[in-house]
Amino acid sequence: MATKQITVQRFSVTSSKSFQDVVAAIETKIGRPDMNKFKRDVGTSRTEDELKEVVNEAVGTSDLMEMARFDQGEVLRRELGDKAPRVLRIVAGNPLIMKEMVKLVPDAGSYAPVTILIDERSDGVHLSYDRMVSLLASYGNAEAVKVAQSLDSKIETLLEAAAS
Repeated sequence: MATKQITVQRFSVTSSKSFQDVVAAIETKIGRPDMNKFKRDVGTSRTEDELKEVVNEAVGTSDLMEMARFDQGEVLRRELGDKAPRVLRIVAGNPLIMKEMVKLVPDAGSYAPVTILIDERSDGVHLSYDRMVSLLASYGNAEAVKVAQSLDSKIETLLEAAAS
């Protein structure tokens, strides 16, 4: 049995915009494909070029797509009612970027796609993300870290734009 210690860097930005406006700003920049169709199209793609075409049609202007969403605030509202803060977890990424990281560091599959957390607090709406570079750094693969840096840049640019 092996255990690996991983230090995680969390990127976070706070917005004075409303929760709905922050979520809308993210939704305008990430692709939100029909995931059943997307999975079928990925499954029927026969070449790397066909796969790239499927993914490129699914991603938004940020080069990212939403793969799942979890409204954790909905669960809080069951107990706290309308006073519950809104909390939304968006699982997002780009399968082509994920593929490149996993080829180099198989454990990258545990971290990609990534989580974008949007939550209301007393000081504003927080947008948080655990940097992929920090998750992969301990594996010692410079190429994987370079791919992770590019992904981190895409996500951090998205979150900063949504917050401002």
